[in-house]
Amino acid sequence: MSVTLTENAAQKLGALLQEENNPDLKLRIFVSGGGCSGFKYGFTFDDQQDEEDAVIDQHGIQVLVDSTSINYLRGIEVDYVEDLNGAQFVIKNPNAASSCGCGQSFTPSAGGGCANA
Repeated sequence: MSVTLTENAAQKLGALLQEENNPDLKLRIFVSGGGCSGFKYGFTFDDQQDEEDAVIDQHGIQVLVDSTSINYLRGIEVDYVEDLNGAQFVIKNPNAASSCGCGQSFTPSAGGGCANA
């Protein structure tokens, strides 16, 4: 599996998607340049699925990942945690050589990224 959602993440996403009141919405996860470590994670709800998108269905949540981002996101786990620091989605990326303190950006390992980036 390319992307794994924990049950906590799926439950929170399900609640957020219900609030949007659009049954066609899916979670899109992507990677873009920037952030303190070189690349940053992005999340959005999207009702448009591109032909090249990878579609992952877990716990009743459909996740879309574009063909470029999937090279950086293979093997990630998306979790939702509530602790003393607040509530947030957390990404565990085995392909990241390093990440910033906030966990929102990362540096890919030598073999984990896309050769075109």
